[in-house]
Amino acid sequence: MKFVNLEVNDFIGIVTVNRPPVNAVNGEVYEEINKTFQSINERTDIRVVIFRAEGEKAFLAGNDLNEFLTMNPENADERMLVVRESFWAVYDCQVPVIGAINGAAPGTGLAYASVCDIIIASDNAYFSLPEINVGVMGGAKHLSRLVPQMVVRYMHYTGDSLSAAEMKEYGAVLKVVPQEELLEASLEVARAIAKKSPIAIRMAKKSLNTIEYMDLKEGYKFEQSLSRDLSGYEDSKEAVNSFLEKREPVFQNK
Repeated sequence: MKFVNLEVNDFIGIVTVNRPPVNAVNGEVYEEINKTFQSINERTDIRVVIFRAEGEKAFLAGNDLNEFLTMNPENADERMLVVRESFWAVYDCQVPVIGAINGAAPGTGLAYASVCDIIIASDNAYFSLPEINVGVMGGAKHLSRLVPQMVVRYMHYTGDSLSAAEMKEYGAVLKVVPQEELLEASLEVARAIAKKSPIAIRMAKKSLNTIEYMDLKEGYKFEQSLSRDLSGYEDSKEAVNSFLEKREPVFQNK
């Protein structure tokens, strides 16, 4: 692909976006991100993904504003469908996604960060919804996964940004680390996940996405149904046996 690269090592996939100078996202980038995350679902050698971008200035510096200039009521629906499907490809990825957020994450960058399972940010990262400043709407629902409603409204109405440290205060960011340590900090979390049963990891991702907006009783009932399904796999028994025998598990993905 032209702008998106996928590397795999030790069951960890690293998806990197590289569109200099600030990784502004256009239609082509949306489609490449979509295809990359869709392809991950078909692989058995990936248990967790790190989603990052090249450069020191930005994670993904929002939508390419040149595309807004050519958007009109006739072509808007088709273009916005491409955008939505790209976000959902990350959200629906069958393995956990760790967002390694460096520098600016406005608009589209914030939306992609919000559909990750875990966010780790560099100390120069900041998040914003500047859509109101450029004549469009969107991103508030994504932001509501990360911060309380009053903060969503403040950011949506003003377009002002919050630093990674401020976002961490609301529980949106797991860790804030120096810029040069961002990838290693993300890999540390990824390695902890990659040690687990690949079957259990995928079931856990399915469970969390499904129960996110369920009530307590229905959500727990769904989780129990996955425990039932998981009990039919050899890896489930290996997890129990290795714990009882005080040894590292050897998972066979079956």
